[in-house]
Amino acid sequence: MTDTGTDTGTDSGGGPPVLQPWTRRPARLAHAVVEALADRIVAGHFPPGSALPIEPDLCETFGVSRTTVREAVKALEAKGLVRARQGSGTTVTPQENWNLLDPVVLAATFQHDDQLVVLDQLVGVRSALESQMAAQAAILATEDDLRAIEELLVRLDGETATPHRFIETDLVFHGRIMEASRNRLASSIVRSVHTQARTTTLYSGAPDTRACELANTEHRQLMRHLLARDPAGAAQAMTSHIEDAWQRRRSPAGRRPTS
Repeated sequence: MTDTGTDTGTDSGGGPPVLQPWTRRPARLAHAVVEALADRIVAGHFPPGSALPIEPDLCETFGVSRTTVREAVKALEAKGLVRARQGSGTTVTPQENWNLLDPVVLAATFQHDDQLVVLDQLVGVRSALESQMAAQAAILATEDDLRAIEELLVRLDGETATPHRFIETDLVFHGRIMEASRNRLASSIVRSVHTQARTTTLYSGAPDTRACELANTEHRQLMRHLLARDPAGAAQAMTSHIEDAWQRRRSPAGRRPTS
């Protein structure tokens, strides 16, 4: 990552500016400024301890008012990315202070996670929480719940040859199991982080028919444990499915661009 912590917003090595004006003025100005600055902070262009460009420079770069810049800085402070002090400017905080559950921070983090460190951590969180919910679903699911999950499984069978449809139904399938677990908190955490992760190809990969078939074989194994009211088996099946599916996507072949 490039260290460019100057007030001018330009690369210390004489490269292109870290912050550039928009080619098209966005509708939600303060939010757009927050996203742009968060992206640059997470990318390392403004490393922890460095100062953001001063207020007049930000106004000029983005073509916005001081009020908009101040609103954006307050939002960045609420997300744990910066600390604003009157008379000493706005300083980027250590990564430990960043709120990774905030959608803007999380999206930027995933976007720049070239080494897949945070995405590996995400999969670990998903595996822990969804395996717990699968075990709870094996106990708490009603007959209507199980019928609905089975219907989605049948639908997935018919979509293995169309990966873009399979991916969307797969999301509903996992969501229905979470719903059957009655664990609202764990479900909310998984949904929030997973929604952001799916916006990057680093996480989603480029699944093909074979990958979809393998995933649905794993879904069927999980379904058998749910129907058998076997919480331990359901938890293990969910863990194996999430981790194995990630390893398939994580490999260079799984991340190849679609043609």
